[in-house]
Amino acid sequence: MTTPQGYEILNIGALDQWRSFYGGFRPESSRDGRRVIDHEMNMQYIGMTSNALAPGEDAGYWHDHTQVEEVYVFFEGKGEMGLGDDVVEVGPGSVVRVGQGIMRTWRCTPDSPTELKWLCIRAGGTELPQFPNDGVRDMETPLPWNR
Repeated sequence: MTTPQGYEILNIGALDQWRSFYGGFRPESSRDGRRVIDHEMNMQYIGMTSNALAPGEDAGYWHDHTQVEEVYVFFEGKGEMGLGDDVVEVGPGSVVRVGQGIMRTWRCTPDSPTELKWLCIRAGGTELPQFPNDGVRDMETPLPWNR
């Protein structure tokens, strides 16, 4: 839902609903459990997908980016990521940043007690400053829950 106020709201469902979505960037890479959220919202500088793989399922491909950096935030399940020559375990609470030029792939391990569920957040372009300097704080307006 796009609002005239300059923000959007999209409900992607609870974790147990993520697997039921079918989507992808292209027909040949679409699959169950992938939702390309930035195709449904007007994102300018950030891309995001929600993902769910069944135990034993893998991505089926490697990929890298020349300009985009990705952050994978894992919520549920047990999995592995291939990162160049390394394989790392991932699961609830794992956050993996992957820079440009690094080949990556992932899988839900066959012994995972649940589907592997994660968000992949993509961004690129300009480096973020140590402290964001484009924001302005308003300490005077009462918070909406304190009115």
